Amino acid sequence: MMAFSSGAFAGDTADDEHAELRQLVDDIGRRSFDARIGQRRIPEQFDAQLWRNLEETGLARLTSTADLGAGPGELAIALWGIARHAGAVPLAETDALAGWLGNLAGIELPEGPLTVAIADATATRGRIRGTATGVPWTRACSAVLLLARGHEEARVGVVDINPAELAESHNLAGEPRDRLTFDVAADELAVVEPAVADELAVRGAWCRCVQVIGALDAAAAMSVAHTRERTQFGRSLSKFQSVQHALAAIAGDVERARAATMLAVAAATDYGFNCGETEYAVAVARVAAGRAVRPVTTIAHQLHGAIGVTAEHPLSSVTLRAQSWSNDYGTTPGYARRLGRMALNAADPWDLVIGNL
Repeated sequence: MMAFSSGAFAGDTADDEHAELRQLVDDIGRRSFDARIGQRRIPEQFDAQLWRNLEETGLARLTSTADLGAGPGELAIALWGIARHAGAVPLAETDALAGWLGNLAGIELPEGPLTVAIADATATRGRIRGTATGVPWTRACSAVLLLARGHEEARVGVVDINPAELAESHNLAGEPRDRLTFDVAADELAVVEPAVADELAVRGAWCRCVQVIGALDAAAAMSVAHTRERTQFGRSLSKFQSVQHALAAIAGDVERARAATMLAVAAATDYGFNCGETEYAVAVARVAAGRAVRPVTTIAHQLHGAIGVTAEHPLSSVTLRAQSWSNDYGTTPGYARRLGRMALNAADPWDLVIGNL
């Protein structure tokens, strides 16, 4: 499934310094993908074997393990590769979000998959109370790292997963997205700067951009393969001009979104996540990737026909993920409005266009 896969997410040159990492991620993701063909369920089931493979190779906590020396570029390769194979694991949540947040707050985190819960909270009589919605993969995780936002401060800590306080749900793709009610002692949570919540949101949005590109790459590759293999009127579907136009449209949308996401990866690599340059680049990427999701997934399903929506066919496992991820950590219209406010507040809008912030 390498069609349309290029740039920061797939090596194009013989001297690619991350070739071994790309190959490792692809091998692990492909084995998981092949083993789960025809076994898709709603809600999605946590892929324990895939997670073991990620842990054994160090990919599960690639950037949150200091000794590995990995950064956003390596993380993007892992997220893109696993998303391209529809991996059913909380990789972004464990490494880029919970792992980073735990290290920042000086919290010792347990082994196994992790997730994050973000919620507005109230503090009364030494207790922190609130409800977090859309918490990913709660039931599969060994711990939930809570970021509770108050009026003047934010608090971070590990909270127990109590089934009585958990309302199970899932997104379009069937990935668990639960509602978690919490009531914890204030002294069990570490106080952090309110800006930490903002950086966590930027990190989450950044991860979803990369994962959306992985899912769209997979949808594009499946569409190319399907139209080459299927025949109509004595020739493959890919020979028809209308089909070629459709594939070209997919390629254009994916590459525009990829270019914007590559900018976000480069910004995070050069400046880190807690800066205006990366915030701007992530907003651009979220808008570009979000706007690509609908046309790419629509055309992919049109080219596949009815078979593409069956539970046995893998297409919907990536198209539904792309649709769901594009609404995590903010929506496409929300980020478009954010870009508009940046332009209006800039001394010279042209500086914003060229990234001279």
